[in-house]
Amino acid sequence: MSVRSLIVIGMLGSTLDGGKGSKRWERWRPTVAVCRHEDLPVTRFELLYQKKFSALCELVKQDIEQIAPGIEVRPHLVECDDPWDLEQVYSALHDFARAYRFRPNREDYLVHITTGTHIAQICMFLLTESRHFPARILQVSPPTREDKGGPGTYRIIDLDLSKYDRLAQRFRQEQREGLSFLKSGIDTKNPAFNRLIEQIERVAIASTDPLLLTGATGAGKSQLARRIFELKRARRQITGDFVDVNCATIRGDAAMSALFGHVKGAFTGAAQSRGGHLKQADGGVLFLDEIGELGIDEQAMLLRAVEERVFYPVGADKQTHSDFQLIAGTNRDLLRAVAERKFRDDLLARINLWTYELPSLRDRPEDIEPNVDWELEQCGHAFNLNITMSREARTRFLHFARSPEASWTGNFRDLNGAIRRMATLCTGGRIATKDVVEEIARLRASWRLVGHAGARDEQSRLDKYLGDRAEGFDPFDRVQLEEVLRVCEASRSLSHAGRQLFSVSRLAKKTTNDSDRVRKYLAKFGLQWSDIHSP
Repeated sequence: MSVRSLIVIGMLGSTLDGGKGSKRWERWRPTVAVCRHEDLPVTRFELLYQKKFSALCELVKQDIEQIAPGIEVRPHLVECDDPWDLEQVYSALHDFARAYRFRPNREDYLVHITTGTHIAQICMFLLTESRHFPARILQVSPPTREDKGGPGTYRIIDLDLSKYDRLAQRFRQEQREGLSFLKSGIDTKNPAFNRLIEQIERVAIASTDPLLLTGATGAGKSQLARRIFELKRARRQITGDFVDVNCATIRGDAAMSALFGHVKGAFTGAAQSRGGHLKQADGGVLFLDEIGELGIDEQAMLLRAVEERVFYPVGADKQTHSDFQLIAGTNRDLLRAVAERKFRDDLLARINLWTYELPSLRDRPEDIEPNVDWELEQCGHAFNLNITMSREARTRFLHFARSPEASWTGNFRDLNGAIRRMATLCTGGRIATKDVVEEIARLRASWRLVGHAGARDEQSRLDKYLGDRAEGFDPFDRVQLEEVLRVCEASRSLSHAGRQLFSVSRLAKKTTNDSDRVRKYLAKFGLQWSDIHSP
């Protein structure tokens, strides 16, 4: 069985570790003293220092190697302008922790907090507490008068949260606050959605890898991306801006310039240089919504920028650097786009590490009510008025909103529009039943228009699943089958499709097997559920 190495990480003490000539051997110096304890088998000392103390760092390194030849000393330059500025010091030490290659399966770590400014000691403690340093705390004390000339004493403190209930409770509360933050404070009830947000919160805090948010238009991808950015900024993990780009609006020749910038004179009309969205996101988060709309050339340059943090602006012969975290959003099937050679497989592989599909509003009926309350509160802030709903109006709206009739094709945008219209038209800030009845009529009309606009897409479903066979069907069967196929495509299971298609008759026949009815109907035309949803 191999012996694990013991690694100490500590700041150089500009005062306590100092000393000149032979007199330095007469003084107790904490960093050197760590290496003098025979029962503390240090293998390596990672010594953090500022540039202005380079000479002292080299002196301490030589002294340790002289008294303990078996200990390797590795100096690390950790620079900050003001060692008493908490944000600067924390940022510098945080960067070191992020860049350091920890090997907890092979090494044990101690963080020495006896030296350094009080601010540095606090930051080292916090980074250990948060597990950025997967370590225990090491403190050393000078020898007593009776033990003059000795190494003194040391104490190891294990910040195991299971042993510190108050700290554990604080971390749990911090996680709950993070989850609530990502959900905009909405008390959502849908278990699958809550599990999704819980994992996103953990990934957002622990990783800088790209995230891919998928889901229908209006499912909340843009809002969630911004909340992830705000959560990371609140944790001081990023310092830059949130740059929101809808890729569907920058197609064609302008896309390269918009994303990567250009130099003066790169093309006709380029009167001055432009930084571009990627440069603007340096140190922050770049959200590329509808990333599937990017051209192949832009995708190739984006891949290199994500992997290497460098790219060439249009017309430039010198690379530009930008360190950003990418969050991508799409309502397209990118795997199908890859198969159709419309999206690069290597880019998808790079951004597909953390992929989360946001469910549609109609798939979260239990979350409609808390979202209604949140929308009412937002309208109240906007109108500087307390907006409420009467009990009858609330019951009427929620019954409709949760019914199969409510398609919510625009998802939360539809809900936002509905509440905002009712809040605007109501009397005295109180939404009445008549306001709800009028709004339901508006929603029904709006969704009918959306249905008519999608008729061409529905027609193509017959070609997609039946090909030439569809030409032999009666017009009546064609119209009916188109609607069934549309519902099946939007449903997650046979039973879910059945509930949508037989929402009225199933109430009268409580024992009806909805999924069997759908299966038999599809079989009538030689179709199976697996033809629509491949296993």
